Amino acid sequence: MSKYIILFFSVITFSQADVSVIDDRGREVTLQQPAKRIISLAPHITESLFAAGAGNNIVGAMEYSDYPESAKKIPRVGGYASLDIEKIVSLKPDLIVVWSSGNNLKEVEKLEALGLTVFMSEPYYPKDIANNIERFGILTGNTKISSTFVDKYLNHYKRLQKDNEKKEKIKVFYQLWNKPIMTINGKHLISQIINLCGGTNVFSELSSLTPKISVEAVIGSNTDVIIAGDIGSRKLLWMSEWKQWTQIPAVRKKQVYFINPDLINRAGPRILQGADELCGLLDKARN
Repeated sequence: MSKYIILFFSVITFSQADVSVIDDRGREVTLQQPAKRIISLAPHITESLFAAGAGNNIVGAMEYSDYPESAKKIPRVGGYASLDIEKIVSLKPDLIVVWSSGNNLKEVEKLEALGLTVFMSEPYYPKDIANNIERFGILTGNTKISSTFVDKYLNHYKRLQKDNEKKEKIKVFYQLWNKPIMTINGKHLISQIINLCGGTNVFSELSSLTPKISVEAVIGSNTDVIIAGDIGSRKLLWMSEWKQWTQIPAVRKKQVYFINPDLINRAGPRILQGADELCGLLDKARN
């Protein structure tokens, strides 16, 4: 039994109504009763709330919250540039779930100053996503649904670990954006997925979570594989931009691949689907 569920039962020993968990900033989040009106301030949070059985309780969501299909019908409460504080307050939420590295923390502080309850989400590892879903289940009174999902998720994760733990290491450059060229360091969740698949992030030692780099840095990395989180029209553009740099082993060997960013860039429950694809691409490069 996880520490989050233990905390839940210890709380209801004293009060049958209260539910309490620790969020990703290490702060206790307590509700007098399970949340019925939730604001989600990131697409990955929306997906995780649905996985926890709380999709019908979301009364407001961030732009780009488009999965599952029913999430598209949820009223929008702003984007990463700014939140509609007035609208959020008008929706009378009993819980707001925020993304610490994606939302404007000054705006989050305004919400807290108004007396609104905030849960901070910041998954750095695949298992953190399971922990988020487990805690959302506690906060919304959906522990049976969330536990069932978490069990399947963790079994999937263990299969990936077992299938890839002895594979040949392969150097990977993951491209988040093209102008400027952006990648991820070793602390980023995507880097953990690369490791899970038997890859090595060539820019893991950089200090910034999502650093800007140069073409020269990519050339110097001598990377075996380039994987870009994009599909559609930009895929052709990004591919054409790399074709000229044949001194990069990944380009010379035609090992520049693309993956649906919604499956790999979002820190939500579909991340293991993204891992399945990424592991498959690394296997392709090994062969």
